[in-house]
Amino acid sequence: MPVDYSGTWDIDSNVNFEGYMGALGIDFATRKIASMLKPQKVITQDGDRFTIRTLTTFKSYELSFKIGEEFKEVSKGMDNRSFQTVVNWENDKLVCVQKGEKKNRGWTHWIEGDELHLIFFLYVEMSC
Repeated sequence: MPVDYSGTWDIDSNVNFEGYMGALGIDFATRKIASMLKPQKVITQDGDRFTIRTLTTFKSYELSFKIGEEFKEVSKGMDNRSFQTVVNWENDKLVCVQKGEKKNRGWTHWIEGDELHLIFFLYVEMSC
Protein backbone atom coordinates (compact mmCIF):
# COMPACT_ATOMS: atom_id res chain seq x y z
CA MET A 1 0.00 0.00 0.00
CA PRO A 2 1.35 3.46 -0.88
CA VAL A 3 1.77 6.30 1.60
CA ASP A 4 -1.04 7.19 4.02
CA TYR A 5 -2.06 10.79 3.32
CA SER A 6 -4.52 11.03 6.22
CA GLY A 7 -4.04 14.12 8.33
CA THR A 8 -4.33 17.86 8.54
CA TRP A 9 -1.86 19.86 6.50
CA ASP A 10 -1.27 23.62 6.70
CA ILE A 11 -0.17 25.38 3.51
CA ASP A 12 2.99 27.36 4.26
CA SER A 13 3.69 28.83 0.83
CA ASN A 14 2.60 28.83 -2.78
CA VAL A 15 4.67 29.64 -5.83
CA ASN A 16 3.04 31.02 -9.00
CA PHE A 17 -0.47 30.06 -7.88
CA GLU A 18 -1.78 33.37 -9.17
CA GLY A 19 -0.24 32.66 -12.59
CA TYR A 20 -1.91 29.25 -12.67
CA MET A 21 -5.28 30.78 -11.82
CA GLY A 22 -4.78 33.42 -14.52
CA ALA A 23 -4.14 30.67 -17.10
CA LEU A 24 -7.47 29.14 -16.06
CA GLY A 25 -9.22 32.45 -16.67
CA ILE A 26 -10.08 33.12 -13.03
CA ASP A 27 -10.99 36.76 -12.45
CA PHE A 28 -8.46 39.23 -11.04
CA ALA A 29 -10.14 39.80 -7.65
CA THR A 30 -10.48 36.07 -6.91
CA ARG A 31 -6.85 35.47 -7.93
CA LYS A 32 -5.62 38.21 -5.58
CA ILE A 33 -7.64 36.91 -2.64
CA ALA A 34 -6.79 33.24 -3.26
CA SER A 35 -3.06 33.91 -3.62
CA MET A 36 -2.97 35.50 -0.15
CA LEU A 37 -4.80 32.65 1.62
CA LYS A 38 -3.06 29.95 3.61
CA PRO A 39 -5.40 26.98 3.19
CA GLN A 40 -5.56 23.95 5.39
CA LYS A 41 -5.98 20.53 3.79
CA VAL A 42 -7.75 17.79 5.70
CA ILE A 43 -7.24 14.43 4.02
CA THR A 44 -9.10 11.28 4.99
CA GLN A 45 -7.86 8.09 3.36
CA ASP A 46 -9.50 4.67 3.61
CA GLY A 47 -7.53 2.36 1.34
CA ASP A 48 -8.05 3.73 -2.18
CA ARG A 49 -10.87 6.10 -1.15
CA PHE A 50 -10.01 9.71 -0.39
CA THR A 51 -11.74 12.84 0.80
CA ILE A 52 -9.69 16.01 0.51
CA ARG A 53 -11.12 19.13 2.12
CA THR A 54 -9.38 22.42 1.39
CA LEU A 55 -10.41 24.94 4.01
CA THR A 56 -9.93 28.72 3.97
CA THR A 57 -11.62 31.72 5.53
CA PHE A 58 -12.78 32.73 2.00
CA LYS A 59 -14.03 29.49 0.40
CA SER A 60 -13.72 25.79 1.06
CA TYR A 61 -13.72 22.86 -1.35
CA GLU A 62 -14.28 19.13 -0.86
CA LEU A 63 -13.25 16.38 -3.25
CA SER A 64 -14.05 12.67 -2.77
CA PHE A 65 -12.75 9.96 -5.08
CA LYS A 66 -11.55 6.39 -5.44
CA ILE A 67 -8.16 5.77 -7.03
CA GLY A 68 -8.49 4.81 -10.70
CA GLU A 69 -12.21 5.63 -11.03
CA GLU A 70 -13.14 8.54 -13.30
CA PHE A 71 -15.79 10.90 -11.94
CA LYS A 72 -17.43 14.22 -12.77
CA GLU A 73 -15.97 17.13 -10.82
CA VAL A 74 -17.13 20.74 -10.65
CA SER A 75 -14.50 23.17 -9.38
CA LYS A 76 -17.10 25.15 -7.48
CA GLY A 77 -15.61 28.20 -5.85
CA MET A 78 -12.51 28.16 -8.04
CA ASP A 79 -13.25 28.48 -11.76
CA ASN A 80 -16.66 26.74 -11.63
CA ARG A 81 -15.83 24.42 -14.51
CA SER A 82 -17.04 20.88 -14.97
CA PHE A 83 -14.66 18.14 -16.06
CA GLN A 84 -13.94 14.43 -15.87
CA THR A 85 -11.34 13.63 -13.24
CA VAL A 86 -9.28 10.56 -12.43
CA VAL A 87 -6.66 10.21 -9.70
CA ASN A 88 -4.05 7.45 -9.80
CA TRP A 89 -1.03 6.37 -7.83
CA GLU A 90 2.36 6.99 -9.43
CA ASN A 91 4.72 5.41 -6.93
CA ASP A 92 3.79 7.24 -3.70
CA LYS A 93 2.34 10.28 -5.48
CA LEU A 94 -1.32 11.04 -6.12
CA VAL A 95 -1.63 12.24 -9.72
CA CYS A 96 -4.88 13.81 -10.92
CA VAL A 97 -5.78 14.42 -14.58
CA GLN A 98 -8.81 16.54 -15.43
CA LYS A 99 -10.40 16.57 -18.90
CA GLY A 100 -12.82 19.29 -19.92
CA GLU A 101 -13.01 22.81 -21.31
CA LYS A 102 -9.46 23.51 -20.12
CA LYS A 103 -7.54 20.52 -21.39
CA ASN A 104 -4.47 18.96 -19.80
CA ARG A 105 -4.96 20.22 -16.28
CA GLY A 106 -4.57 18.49 -12.95
CA TRP A 107 -2.37 18.21 -9.89
CA THR A 108 0.13 16.00 -8.08
CA HIS A 109 0.35 15.49 -4.31
CA TRP A 110 3.26 13.86 -2.52
CA ILE A 111 4.73 13.72 0.96
CA GLU A 112 8.36 14.47 1.81
CA GLY A 113 9.23 14.05 5.45
CA ASP A 114 6.44 15.77 7.35
CA GLU A 115 5.39 18.03 4.45
CA LEU A 116 2.61 17.61 1.92
CA HIS A 117 3.48 19.03 -1.50
CA LEU A 118 1.07 20.00 -4.28
CA ILE A 119 1.78 21.03 -7.86
CA PHE A 120 -1.01 22.17 -10.17
CA PHE A 121 -0.43 21.78 -13.88
CA LEU A 122 -2.00 23.18 -17.01
CA TYR A 123 -0.32 22.30 -20.27
CA VAL A 124 -0.95 24.80 -23.01
CA GLU A 125 -0.76 23.74 -26.64
CA MET A 126 0.95 26.21 -28.96
CA SER A 127 1.36 26.21 -32.70
CA CYS A 128 4.01 28.02 -34.69
